[in-house]
Amino acid sequence: MSELESTAGEDAAWASINTPLTPDALLVFCQDVERLFRINPMLTFERWERLGGGHYRCAGRNISQEEPFDFDLEFTVEPLPDGLRIDYLGKGLKTRTTLKIEPAPPDAPGRSRLTITDSYDHTLPAAERERLLHTVDRSLVVWLEYLLRYLVTWQRWSRFRWWRWYMRRVWLPMKPSGRRITYMLLWISAFEMALIALGFVIYYLEFA
Repeated sequence: MSELESTAGEDAAWASINTPLTPDALLVFCQDVERLFRINPMLTFERWERLGGGHYRCAGRNISQEEPFDFDLEFTVEPLPDGLRIDYLGKGLKTRTTLKIEPAPPDAPGRSRLTITDSYDHTLPAAERERLLHTVDRSLVVWLEYLLRYLVTWQRWSRFRWWRWYMRRVWLPMKPSGRRITYMLLWISAFEMALIALGFVIYYLEFA
């Protein structure tokens, strides 16, 4: 089980996980920025636009605060030798998100370590910062936790084309609530199939 840790300061928050992917494989995985964001269960997207040249815009709702808030973000993505740098355009509190990828420590589980840092070093007046505090994204630790779950599943099943198709075309565009409902329905269906199979077994043993 990979280690999950979080630290927050006045101007930045960061969290780290150890993943089952190699650093090179994790770097390739993280270059799909839309997938990275959509894995976060605290974010519901109403719009996602690729503007070209590593330039994106997205809008939706963030439920990481006690009172959920709407967001409309425009940002650029710069590939780095050991990760990604996402710079947010506009006057929000969060200025950038940095993903750093490195080999996992020898005494730690996993093959690579991913650290995501959210920076809030925008030079805004104190009154403006206070006004925007309700828009601080508090989903970082939850995002890393769900990202780890996804990567473990990816490592196990991504060699199957049907699984990649389902995750890309069906699962990823779903809202987080839709994914939870689908998960519950699948388990209910599996339980019903198990009961039917048990009924056939009992009938066979009793009357065959």
